[in-house]
Amino acid sequence: MRGEPLDAETIVSATEEVLRRHGPEKTTVLDVARLLGVSHGSVYRHFPSKAALREAVIRRWLDRVQEDLAAAVQDSELPPPDRLRGLLTTMFAVKRAKVGEDPELFATFRVLAAEHSTVSSAHVAFLLAQIRGIVVDGIAGGDFAAGEPEVIARAIFNATSRFHDPAHAAEWSSPEIEAESASVISLILDGIRAR
Repeated sequence: MRGEPLDAETIVSATEEVLRRHGPEKTTVLDVARLLGVSHGSVYRHFPSKAALREAVIRRWLDRVQEDLAAAVQDSELPPPDRLRGLLTTMFAVKRAKVGEDPELFATFRVLAAEHSTVSSAHVAFLLAQIRGIVVDGIAGGDFAAGEPEVIARAIFNATSRFHDPAHAAEWSSPEIEAESASVISLILDGIRAR
């Protein structure tokens, strides 16, 4: 039995470890409890279901991703077209790196994204807000054509989904994928620029 108090953060860390070993399909709450040396009931006191536990793991993982993405758009000295190119390029680079560095957690993210979980929905909302903020700045500064920022942001997000949506992760190992991403981003920037 475990001697120290059990908290949610410890459970999430243990769950990450178990997910890395077994993947999202084979990981159970009982596996997490065994690793921690507690009963599965102790885990359920902190997380009401396996889904809630997986979402907590992915929330922590996506918080790290979002920090990287937020850093990509922080340089307000850059003109909006450069900031948007930087954000879209970073979105792809970060997700692609996560597939290579942490394939099991990425697989869990894919499962949750396919289930339209609240965590993946919040991540999409974060990405859309980042894109929208740059679009607003670009319209206000005359770099981008006038339009509805929400509509434009959603269109950009959808147009680039092949490069950030986990459903397309198998395509990311293609040797042409970076050039294809750069071409799509250039096309988007040309399409929304002020004329």
